[in-house]
Amino acid sequence: MALQIGDIAPDFEADTTEGRLRFHDYIDGSWAVLFSHPKNYTPVCTTELGATAKLGDEFAKRGVKVMGLSVDAIDNHDRWLKDIEETQGAALNFPLIADFDRKVATLYGMIHPNASDSMTVRSVFVIGPDKKIKLTMNYPASTGRNFDEILRVIDSLQLTAKHQVATPVNWKRGEDVIIVPAVTNEEAKTKFPDGWKEVRPYLRIVPQPK
Repeated sequence: MALQIGDIAPDFEADTTEGRLRFHDYIDGSWAVLFSHPKNYTPVCTTELGATAKLGDEFAKRGVKVMGLSVDAIDNHDRWLKDIEETQGAALNFPLIADFDRKVATLYGMIHPNASDSMTVRSVFVIGPDKKIKLTMNYPASTGRNFDEILRVIDSLQLTAKHQVATPVNWKRGEDVIIVPAVTNEEAKTKFPDGWKEVRPYLRIVPQPK
């Protein structure tokens, strides 16, 4: 059965470009992103890994640890990393799993037989400090991911984990949010003392909590 939002992210131990790592130890109470790549030396993957490396500061300031995965051996990874740095202008600053036996890919359902019986699709898992899966996304192998969107989702997840709000369509950090229906108006007066805009009784708009 496919992993669902709210499931505990399965633990595993694997060889990576930063040595042998156990995933739950690597997370260690942080938010995390685990994302897969179909195969080494594929052009879209090369651009994605370079872009993720360039966003290292953005992930760090959100307290997010990143780990990538590709179904190739570790010596292949080492050579590929040089290509990524030369072509994308950024050296990898997070571990890349060498999942040549596809154990981790199978554990996380990253291989979709209807698409390929050997390569992973472009899966993304956002995992909270409680080690529970907060988001899953799957892209076809031909389509590069939008990492600005992944950061946007993390911003929403981190905000809504702390406050009883939800984020509306196309929301970005700093924009207005929605008070969740479970919060009564009486409770909202305490939580949001500066008030809110009531479009409908179930749609109450409030500035993003700091």
